[in-house]
Amino acid sequence: MKFKNILSLKSLIILGFVIAVIPLFFAVMYAAFGMRETSALGRTINTQVFEQTKVIRSVLQKTADIERKARLFVLLSDPAVRQPYEQQSYESTRASFKQALGELLKLHVDNKIALLVNELSEKENLIYQQIIGSANGSNPSPIDEAFQGLRESAHKLSLEFESHVDHEFSELHQQSESLEEGLLVKGAVLLFISFIFIVALLAVLSRSMRQLDTSIRRLGSGELEEPISVSGPSDLRYLGNRLEWLRTHLLELEVSKQQFMHNVAREIEQPLESIRGSAQLLVQKADEEADIPQQEIAQRLCNNVDKLKTVSEELVRYSQINTKPETGREGGVNMQALLESVIDGFQPRLQAKAISLKKLVRPVEVDGIPEQLRCIIEQLLDNAVKYSPTGGEIRIMLRDSGQQMELEVEDEGPGVAAEERGHVFEPFFRGKANPPDATGEGPGLGLAIVREYVTNHQGKAEIIAPREDQQGARFRVQIPLTGEA
Repeated sequence: MKFKNILSLKSLIILGFVIAVIPLFFAVMYAAFGMRETSALGRTINTQVFEQTKVIRSVLQKTADIERKARLFVLLSDPAVRQPYEQQSYESTRASFKQALGELLKLHVDNKIALLVNELSEKENLIYQQIIGSANGSNPSPIDEAFQGLRESAHKLSLEFESHVDHEFSELHQQSESLEEGLLVKGAVLLFISFIFIVALLAVLSRSMRQLDTSIRRLGSGELEEPISVSGPSDLRYLGNRLEWLRTHLLELEVSKQQFMHNVAREIEQPLESIRGSAQLLVQKADEEADIPQQEIAQRLCNNVDKLKTVSEELVRYSQINTKPETGREGGVNMQALLESVIDGFQPRLQAKAISLKKLVRPVEVDGIPEQLRCIIEQLLDNAVKYSPTGGEIRIMLRDSGQQMELEVEDEGPGVAAEERGHVFEPFFRGKANPPDATGEGPGLGLAIVREYVTNHQGKAEIIAPREDQQGARFRVQIPLTGEA
C-alpha cells in the first residue's frame, strides 16, 4: 500500500525518463570502452609489428652484408693477398648479424619465425665453417650451395614475417568486428529492456487515463448508477476518488430534484383538478344561461388549467430524463427511417397549416437510444410547426459529416434574436417572438429536453444563423456516429 502511494504520476514520469536514459548511457559507455579497447589493441599490434619489421629489416640487411663479406673473404683466399683487417671486418659483420638475430628472438616472435631465425643462423654458421676450413687448408664443401641456402632462408624468413603481419591485422579486424557485434547485441538488449519498461509504464498510464476519460464521459452524459474506480498512480487514483465523490453528490442532487418535482406535481395536481371541475361547472352554467362573456372567461380558465396540467407533466418528465435506465444502445438506429416515421406522424398538423416540407435526407446510422432520438426529432419538428406561419416551409437536412451525424431543422417563423440564442435550450425560457397561434405556446421544456437527450449521446445541439434571405429559426444537432465524442 505504501508503495502504491509513493508511485505517483510524477514519480512514474521520472522513472520513465530514467529508464529511457540509463540504457542509452550504458550503451554509450560500453561503446566508449569498446573503442578504447580496440584502439589500445590496435596500438599494441602496430607497435609490435613496427618493432618486428624494423628488426627483420635489420636481420635481412645484416644477412646481405655478411654474404657480401663472406664472398669477399672467399675471393681473397690467398693468405699473401688477404689483409688482417679483412677477417676482422668479416668477424665484426658476423657479430652484428648475431646481435640482430638475438634482438629478433627477444621480441617473442612466432614459433615459425623463431625456427627460421635458427635456420638462418645455422646456414650462416655453415658458411663460416666452410670459409674458415678453406683458410686452414681443409677441403671445403661447395661454398655456392651454402650461399644459396642462406639466401633461401632469408627469403623464407621475409615471407613468413609478411604472413605473420597479415595474420595479426586479420585477427585485429576480427576482434574489432566481434566487439562491434557484441556492442550491437548488448545495445539492442538494453534498448529492448527499456522499450518493455516504457510500454508497461504507458500501459499503466493509458489504462488510468482511459478510466478517467470514461468516468468523465459518464458524468457528462448523466450515467450516475455505476461507481467510479480508477487504478494506477496515486494522484490519478485521487482524481478518481474525487470523481466518485462528485458522482455521489450529483446522484443525491438528482434524487432530490426528482423528489422535489414529484412533490410539486402531487401538490398541484389535486388543486388543479378541483379548479378544472369548478371551471367546467362555470362553463355549463354559462351555456345554460347563454352568457357569452361568462362563457369566454370560463373557457379561458379551463385552457389555463390544461396548460398548468401540461406544465406539471412536462416538469415531471424533464426531471426523469437521467433517472430511468434506457435500453437500445447495443444496436444501431436508422435515422432516415426514424425521421420519415416522425414526419408521417406530423402530417395532419402540416396539412392543417398548409406547411410544405423540403427534405435533404441521406442514410445515416448511429448508436443510440431510439426513444430519445425520436423525441429529439419530434421536439425540433414540433417547434418548427408551432412557429411556422400558415403556408410556410420547413427545411430538414440529415447527413453524416465525417465521424458524426448532422440534423438541421429550419422554419420560416419569426426566428430567434441573436442575444437570445444562448438561452433557447434553458428550461422554461420563452423568447420575445410568439407563435402565430398563441394557444400553441408550450411550457418551455421541449428544447431543454432536446439538449439533455443530445448530451446523453455525447453530441451538441445549437441554434445557428439562418441562411441568406431567411429569418426563421435554424437548429442543428450533431451526434457522433459511434456514440463517442
